Amino acid sequence: MMKAKGMYYLAASITACVSLSACSSAPTANATSDNNSQIAIEQAQAAQDVQLNEIIASHAAAFPTCVANLQARAQREGLSEETINNTVASLQFVPKVIELDQAQPEFSQTFTNYFTKRATDWRVNEGRRLLKKHRVLLDKLAQQYGVQPQYILSFWGLETNYGSYKGKMSVLDSLATLACEPRRSDYFTTELMQALKLKEKYGFDKHTMVGSWAGAMGHTQFMPSAYAKYAIDGDGDGKADLWNSTEDALTSAANFLQHLGWQRNERWGREVLLPNNFSYQHLGAKEAQPLSQWAAQSVRQTNGLSLPAIDMKAALYLPSGHTGPAFLGYENFNVIMRWNRSEFYAITVGHLADRINGGEPLKVAPPEQPRLSREQIKQLQTKLNESGFDVGKPDGVLGRNSTAGIQAFQRSNNMIADGFPSPEVFTALGISL
Repeated sequence: MMKAKGMYYLAASITACVSLSACSSAPTANATSDNNSQIAIEQAQAAQDVQLNEIIASHAAAFPTCVANLQARAQREGLSEETINNTVASLQFVPKVIELDQAQPEFSQTFTNYFTKRATDWRVNEGRRLLKKHRVLLDKLAQQYGVQPQYILSFWGLETNYGSYKGKMSVLDSLATLACEPRRSDYFTTELMQALKLKEKYGFDKHTMVGSWAGAMGHTQFMPSAYAKYAIDGDGDGKADLWNSTEDALTSAANFLQHLGWQRNERWGREVLLPNNFSYQHLGAKEAQPLSQWAAQSVRQTNGLSLPAIDMKAALYLPSGHTGPAFLGYENFNVIMRWNRSEFYAITVGHLADRINGGEPLKVAPPEQPRLSREQIKQLQTKLNESGFDVGKPDGVLGRNSTAGIQAFQRSNNMIADGFPSPEVFTALGISL
């Protein structure tokens, strides 16, 4: 994976040549500069590869001792001697898991890229087909758990393409590899013990317990602790099997969402239209307001009608800044965020559910925007700090502090204060993209 990044940069530099003559022309000062930059990137990549290989080798060497400790832990947890001596003793170190765990994305993902790859026509159409196929079950779940059918299908579609891809990595080996990595050992050791208990309880074969590199399992990608707490035997065969039983998986998803606080008969939120003179003063989860206050600011539904006169709070989200779509998120938006702590994910779940239920595509299409590297974001944060807009230590991650700092900078420069790191913000700060 690390080498693939180097190949990405190399490919990017090649495709920048718009013709054969441009690529083969005599070197210029700019070409020399570009070549030096490429050499520096490749050298940095090589250093990262060496560092990663050293980390993997170190973890691999310590793995047998860690497995012995895991056997002792399993004994304290009350697992059987057969599980301890056979399953735990035969756990395998998986280098790919360490590679994926160590990997930091070089570039941030834009909402457009995230959304368009997930809220696809295929997922909409397949969701509508499955809504008809599983209507009896889904209606029963809606009545019992209060979660509308389209939302259960939306989670299912986003997590595993409606069960068509549930992951192929050994859950037990992946969790053991992460349990033996010091950074988050306690968490993954607990998850491993839960997975072993599930194996014993339901008689799962190790080779059928497959999932993501971090141990998420089944149609709905539950971690073992969530599986143990919320999985339901929906088909009545005496086993909650999230890999092979669609009825178990969908029932478990509904049960999980109910426990997360899903509000019966309420929607997730909605796309909205903002007036031209909107102040952008209240953005994000911490600035939720009653719908009546959003209506008083001339925020409207996408069909031009007023917002519903309902006693409900909502927060405003602008994942692409003021040039893209705007969304109000209700309490069920917060519930989706408890499933996955990503605003992009929550918006996509909600919109996909709307589409499955017969809704229209977004009124405002997400705009194409440049992906920002961590280094570019660090430069932005540094410049904001130097300009008197405190965003904390530059870390290359756009959090609430950075958003607030960008907003304050935008206001001071008579820009639209949407808190979004647009090219205009970089230009105003003197940073080249």
